[in-house]
Amino acid sequence: MGEVFLKLENIKKSFGGVQALKGVDLEIRKGEILALAGQNGCGKSTLIKVISGVHEQTSGDYYLEGKKVEKLTPIDAIRAGVQVIYQDFAVFPNLTVAENIAMNNSLMTGTKVMNWKKARELAIEAMEQVGAHMDPDILVERLTVANKQMVAICRAIINDAKFLILDEPTTALTKKEVENLFKIIRRLKEKGIAIMIVNHKLDEIYEIADRLTIIRNGEYISSGDIKEYDRARFIHDITGRDIVESVYVPEKSDGTEILKVENISREGAFENVSFSLEKGDVLGITGLLGSGRGELGDALFGLAPATSGKIILNGKEIEIHNIEDAIKNKIAYVPEDRLTQGLFLDRSIQDNMVAASIGKYFHGGKLDHKKIAEDTTDWIGNLSVKIGKQTDAIRTLSGGNAQKVVIAKWLNTDPELIVLNGPTVGVDIGSKSEIFEILHKLAKEGVGVIVISDDLSELVQNCNKILVMRNGKAVAHIDEEISENELYKLFSEGGES
Repeated sequence: MGEVFLKLENIKKSFGGVQALKGVDLEIRKGEILALAGQNGCGKSTLIKVISGVHEQTSGDYYLEGKKVEKLTPIDAIRAGVQVIYQDFAVFPNLTVAENIAMNNSLMTGTKVMNWKKARELAIEAMEQVGAHMDPDILVERLTVANKQMVAICRAIINDAKFLILDEPTTALTKKEVENLFKIIRRLKEKGIAIMIVNHKLDEIYEIADRLTIIRNGEYISSGDIKEYDRARFIHDITGRDIVESVYVPEKSDGTEILKVENISREGAFENVSFSLEKGDVLGITGLLGSGRGELGDALFGLAPATSGKIILNGKEIEIHNIEDAIKNKIAYVPEDRLTQGLFLDRSIQDNMVAASIGKYFHGGKLDHKKIAEDTTDWIGNLSVKIGKQTDAIRTLSGGNAQKVVIAKWLNTDPELIVLNGPTVGVDIGSKSEIFEILHKLAKEGVGVIVISDDLSELVQNCNKILVMRNGKAVAHIDEEISENELYKLFSEGGES
């Protein structure tokens, strides 16, 4: 492994009276892949911004290639070879692939007029280096998420990147796309580029990283060779506590059937799908993108209703033509994208908590603010939501705590069935465990629980029944223990991920 490229010693960063980083050490060498892990809100993003010159540390020492850096601006960092690819990739959707890739090069060279021929040549050269295959003249808005990420990586390497930081790079990728991304990362490593991946998925970290550094609550916790971390140590260092992981097994069912779905179909989405839930069941629905897994959830909540088949909830056949029908029948839905579909980001935590049940707080034409505050307090306590004040904007919460608010919002409607689409996307390992504890408790209390996800370890561990979708059809109903590999073979057989 090469010489040290970046070294941070006792980095601290305060914003007013809030200390975001409380003394972080970090070291990465050329030709090395380092995973940086920690729960949401632990300081990972602040640390990245210190490294890339967006924030100046309050105290601590910063070394680049052995030289102490006294002051660093973002353009200084780029010139020194530090490149960051954020979760949103920071691409321009209305520009072509070539224009996006050449953008930073034009900035670095001070070019004021775009040389279209040169831009195209740079783009092709960069794509060849990483093995990407895209039309350089296509608008970026027409690309898949994975290819937008490739554009961001290509843009970084044509600017002589020496250190590449990827912030949660696999969040929106399929398993196959993750495999392709890791091939490219390994190729860049072989070229001597230092790479830091911000991730909290242990299986992916084991697959790609050489070393691991963990921070918690703004503090350095541990660092070492990836082989030094088993799952128990990883979880303990991330969360500060021991979380016992076990496969969910419901109590013996008394045969009470909560939900029965018979041959529901929607043209172009899914066809003749049937399944059932008994009290205590947590049903996982999985499959590749486009398999019909998400469309099933949309149908149950009336977003895109089924056009045929039967839905029987607690012994009564119901018809769901729209969202109002679903809510009237006590069905709740936690959407995949909580930021745009599940939350009012500029409204308070309290407002978000009661958004789906506001009607029950009107008495005599007036809103019962006292009762709203009381119920919000109860839900915050019941779901262990970590907040500042109830009146704070929801956008101030970490991903895991925001997701708990979305769940609480729907639990406040007293649902008989709750459907959760990707409930732990972007949620750290500690909050994941807490969310599934909530869902298991609901199932035992007689609420129907459906989890739609492509996180196989999550499904295997937390669902006692799994429905596998492929090409709009249910291809397997699993009600016994199954390995992740066996499950992946079932939903990818005959298709591409």
